[in-house]
Amino acid sequence: MLARLSALRALGGSQDPDSRDAWPFLILVAVVLALLLAILEIDLNRAALQSLGLMGDAFSVDPMFKSP
Repeated sequence: MLARLSALRALGGSQDPDSRDAWPFLILVAVVLALLLAILEIDLNRAALQSLGLMGDAFSVDPMFKSP
């Protein structure tokens, strides 16, 4: 995907050196924001996901083995 983006950029003819240095940072920002959005969506819909059985405890331990 990055190769395609750089090929499209080469066709655009952007000669500004600042714009060439900024685009990796913009991709990083977009990825971080997408991950934050995914985390927030999962947190907001936790009850619905648990009712469907898609989300639960990290591991379930038999109550017999839990300390009193």
